[in-house]
Amino acid sequence: MLQTVLNINPERIAVTELFGSIGSAPRTTEIIRMLRAIEENKRIRALVIDIDSPGGGAGASEYIYRSVQKVARAKPVIAFVRGMAASGGYMVACGATKTVALPMALVGSIGVISMRPMLYEALEKIGVRMDVTKSGRLKDMFSSFREPTPEERQKEQALLDAFYDRFVEIVATARNLPADRARELATGEVFTAAQAKESGLIDEVGDLDAAIDMAQSMADLRERKVTYIRPHRGLAQRLLAGTGASLVEGAAWAIDARLRERRIEYRGRD
Repeated sequence: MLQTVLNINPERIAVTELFGSIGSAPRTTEIIRMLRAIEENKRIRALVIDIDSPGGGAGASEYIYRSVQKVARAKPVIAFVRGMAASGGYMVACGATKTVALPMALVGSIGVISMRPMLYEALEKIGVRMDVTKSGRLKDMFSSFREPTPEERQKEQALLDAFYDRFVEIVATARNLPADRARELATGEVFTAAQAKESGLIDEVGDLDAAIDMAQSMADLRERKVTYIRPHRGLAQRLLAGTGASLVEGAAWAIDARLRERRIEYRGRD
C-alpha cells in the first residue's frame, strides 16, 4: 500500500521562477504564499529558484529573501541565475542554500538607491502650485514639489546607509564572508558569473540542469523528478500572459513608485 502511494506521489524537486522587477504588492504576496506552501509540502524535497531580476523595492526584496531562507532551513534551495540577479534579485538568492549562475549572467549590484522626479519647475511653467498642509516638520521630506532641505538630505542619506548596512550584513552572513570583504564587493556594480564565483558571491557556474542536479544530490533523491510551480495569477495576469504581462506590471509599478512617493530600492540596472 505504501509503495503504491509513493509511486503515485514521488518525492520531487520543485522549480519556480523570479522574473522581472520586485515590488508589486499582489505579486509579492503570491510569491510568499507559494514559498510557504513549498516549505510545508513534505513531498517536495528541494527547491530551485530560476532568477532573472534587476531587483526592486527594499521591503519586498527582503520579505522574499526571508521566505526563501525559511524554505532553506527545511530543505535544500538552489538559486539559479539565468540572466541577472542584481540588487534585490541577488538578495533573494542569498536566502538559498547554494547559488548557480550561467556564464553570461550578471550578479551583484549590492547597494541601495532612492529616486524621485522633481516636478516643481515643470508645474511652475504651467501655472500649477502645490499647497501643502502638514503636522510634523519632516512629514513631506520626500516631496517632489520642492527642493529638499539640507536636513532632509542628511536624514535620507542616513536611511539609505541603514538599508545598505542591512544588505551588506545579509550578503556577509549568506556567503560566509568577512564583513569588510562583503562591503568591498558592495559597490553597486554587477559581476560576471566567473567574477562572482571567484569573489564568493555564488557557488558554481552552470545551467539550470546543473542547479537541478545539485538540488537532487543535496536532497539525496534517487530519482530526478521535477515539478514546475508558479505563483497564482489573477485573471488580468493570465489574459496578459508572457512578456506583455511582465512589461505592463513592471511599468505600472515603476510609474506608481516614481510619482506617488519616494521608494527606497535594492535595484540594479534595468
